[in-house]
Amino acid sequence: MRILFIHPNYHSGGAEIAGNWPPAWVAYLSGALKKAGYADIKFIDAMTFDIGDEDLRREIADYAPDIVGVTSITPSIYKAERVLQIAKEAAPEAIAVLGGVHATFMYGQVLAEAPWIDAIVRGEGEEIIVDLVRTIDEGGWPARRDAIKGIAYAQDGKAVATAAAPTVKDIDSIVADWSLLNWDKYSYIPLGVKVAIPNMARGCPFTCSFCSQWKFWRDYRIRDPKKVVDEIETLMRDHGVGFFILADEEPTINKKKFVAFCQELIDRKLDILWGINTRVTDILRDEALLPFYRKAGLIHVSLGTEAAAQLKLDLFNKETTVAQNKKAIELLRSAGIVVEAQFIVGLENETAETLEETYQMARDWKPDLANWSMYTPWPFSDLFKELGNKVEIFDYEKYNFVTPIIKPQAMDRGELLDRVMNNYRRFYMKKALFSYPWAGSGQRRRYLLGCLKAFLKAGFERKFYDLGKVDYWGPQSRSKVKFNFDATRRRAADEDVEWQVTHKRPTSTMHEAAQAMACGGGKEQLVEQADDAPFEPAIMRDSATPHEHRAR
Repeated sequence: MRILFIHPNYHSGGAEIAGNWPPAWVAYLSGALKKAGYADIKFIDAMTFDIGDEDLRREIADYAPDIVGVTSITPSIYKAERVLQIAKEAAPEAIAVLGGVHATFMYGQVLAEAPWIDAIVRGEGEEIIVDLVRTIDEGGWPARRDAIKGIAYAQDGKAVATAAAPTVKDIDSIVADWSLLNWDKYSYIPLGVKVAIPNMARGCPFTCSFCSQWKFWRDYRIRDPKKVVDEIETLMRDHGVGFFILADEEPTINKKKFVAFCQELIDRKLDILWGINTRVTDILRDEALLPFYRKAGLIHVSLGTEAAAQLKLDLFNKETTVAQNKKAIELLRSAGIVVEAQFIVGLENETAETLEETYQMARDWKPDLANWSMYTPWPFSDLFKELGNKVEIFDYEKYNFVTPIIKPQAMDRGELLDRVMNNYRRFYMKKALFSYPWAGSGQRRRYLLGCLKAFLKAGFERKFYDLGKVDYWGPQSRSKVKFNFDATRRRAADEDVEWQVTHKRPTSTMHEAAQAMACGGGKEQLVEQADDAPFEPAIMRDSATPHEHRAR
């Protein structure tokens, strides 16, 4: 069996400004397939190598695959559909398979608009893809496709979904095959080193109404910290990785496992820098541990600090206060950790005043970095359903955190973009002139100057926030901004969206369901098993205090 995986050529002005990110999905799926005996696998990263349609067509034809697999997040769905259309033209006998979070929940709409897709893998893919490939290899496709759990396909013009597959219970048994990637291309601009995105846990124990993580992964499962560090050590040794970001939404949820992970990094003396996203509440909880985290190499923490006034805070039932957000930032900076504050903007009641409020918050809190993301309602989230006709754009290619999907009542989208850019200009101008050059010495200062370099590079190339694509040149152009929404795209009918999940979510309103805030708020903490002994890191045994580990 000749298996070809392709990462679609989709770009936006968001996370790419920091570098090229290695597609972890192909490593984990390929590892599972090779373990099952399927070793003839090729990977084409059309995104990183910016491969056009005709060049892609030639590569597919040259390889002559039996199966072509593509992934899709919401903004890349149309590119993914197009890749599989090209694959069907270049290799007509190949089975076209689509996976990823968008296809998992929107398979009804996807199969209707892309009938050339033979199968959609719904959810966690390692075990499903092995079952699917084995069935095809044994000649059981399409006759036995209804027996494959966790897929969807079109039959007689209608979408058919088989029974949901169980989640991978033993995630420590999953071994990624990172060798398929061309590591010379995956660089992290702030440090000038190769970057990786391993994961420590899958899923989330909370069920926020705006989020898709708990829906997609269903169960919360965390790996053995030693296994994770084994993987990181392999990435460093075999592929020259010099920086990593944990892919988890909140790797600090399980405090004991996170502390053990940090201790393992210290014990092995790997001397690698890394970053995470986490909650304000976890930082406050772990105040005494922050120097220990820094000793383990943690250099960058992105905090979901504030949803801003336009979300009214009760929408997500934000349970952190302004004072707590400010305190968490102070604690991280004091521990020598670069801290990034995340602001969500662009809901229907956004105003000039609320945008200015976020800027003033950023000035007062003094984070090292600040990021203003346009609110992007995932079309399969509960919140999207409840927003109803407040969502008027269904061109999913623009669901990228930098394009205003929802139009505020008090301003047009061009003004919204301009005011967000004004926040960026003011914040980073002050940082460039009065903060970063004087941020002490050592790794923290070098890291901040590297972040500034990445920011300036993206701005000069006009890739930041997709400014080049929308023709934004500053305040004078805000009335002429062109977002180029595809007006032919229509909202999916409710029956074409998979709203039900196996996660045991309580019956409640949107506000009650959002009590645990995955991006900053929430007072819930993950409860350890009763027989778990507390883990005491070495730095705590040495009686170090946060005040002894100030930023350099």
